Amino acid sequence: MDIGILAGNVKRIRIAKQMSQSKLAKCSGVSLPAIKNIESEKNSPRVSTIQQIADALGVRLQELFVPVNELKSVRFRSFKKIQGREYILLHISSWLDDFTFVENSLNLQLQYKFHKAFQKSFLSAPEKLAAEVRKMLGLKADEPIYDICGLLESTGIKVYPFTYASDSFFGLAVNDEMYGPAVVVNNWEKISVERQIFSAAHELGHLLMHFKSFSVNEDSECEREENEANNFASYFLLPDSGFKKEWYEANGLHPVDRVMKVKRIYRVSYKTILYRLIENKMADEHIWSRFAAAYQGRYKRRLQFKEEPLPSAEPFGMERFDFYEDRLSKLVKQAVEVEAISVSRGAEILKISIEEMRDLLQESSLILQ
Repeated sequence: MDIGILAGNVKRIRIAKQMSQSKLAKCSGVSLPAIKNIESEKNSPRVSTIQQIADALGVRLQELFVPVNELKSVRFRSFKKIQGREYILLHISSWLDDFTFVENSLNLQLQYKFHKAFQKSFLSAPEKLAAEVRKMLGLKADEPIYDICGLLESTGIKVYPFTYASDSFFGLAVNDEMYGPAVVVNNWEKISVERQIFSAAHELGHLLMHFKSFSVNEDSECEREENEANNFASYFLLPDSGFKKEWYEANGLHPVDRVMKVKRIYRVSYKTILYRLIENKMADEHIWSRFAAAYQGRYKRRLQFKEEPLPSAEPFGMERFDFYEDRLSKLVKQAVEVEAISVSRGAEILKISIEEMRDLLQESSLILQ
């Protein structure tokens, strides 16, 4: 028995289930000191004890002994140090293991489009690189990106909407030889959908421009690289020609509604629109206070800088399904249907119950009836 693997998996799954050590002890019937000793690798518990813990966590006993590969080539930055960094990395590694396993079982691996031949443009300004990438992906000069998850996945990048209760961690990028490139975005309910979409584009910028700076041991932000990734994301999502076109076409709207309409078309934050107005010398720095005052006057509520207006408080609000990844669920469904994996294994990979997995398998037949 490898107590290190057991300890790491118990802790990882417990946190993923949003269970405290005390709650796990209560649900499993194992004492709290025993739970603490297991997670700190202080003793080797009996198999019966481990089975109790597995039952309480809702996983198979074997899952607690499966080693999780340690990610090395990963860019993980946050505004401040967070306690769950190790847990996040282990969880992402486990997800990548499952995703790669399903791809291989169906022989449906996707080739990464941004190979080294494309790296000649890495020295370009971020906004020029954004235009080149859009062109390479077949997007028109002023075309909005309606499904950034699907677009990134079409390039061979795995996308994972990962829920973590922190407003200082927005996402990370992986550039691993075993797994290939991946983008992870924090889709915690208190992080706006606009922020999630921008984070995905931001991490793509890091994959393209800063591939040499991926190291799991580095956790501090490089201001220059963060600014470059932000500029890339801004122009990737909101091409300047499209912005100007939609901005002038919305000239008849109330100023607040005008900003909200353009932001909704391109699925960006209102802050991205205000920044672009400043960059194009169509406004000055006073626009922030003027916009906040105009918003409060129109909707009778204050607009917090860290927050995006709720969908009900603007004419073109965004919803959860504006940022939604579904490739893994489609692959898992296909793998179960061709009996490459079992129903229970599919449920484990998607982190859903067996009943939900069966509902997913029946969905197509229900629609066709």
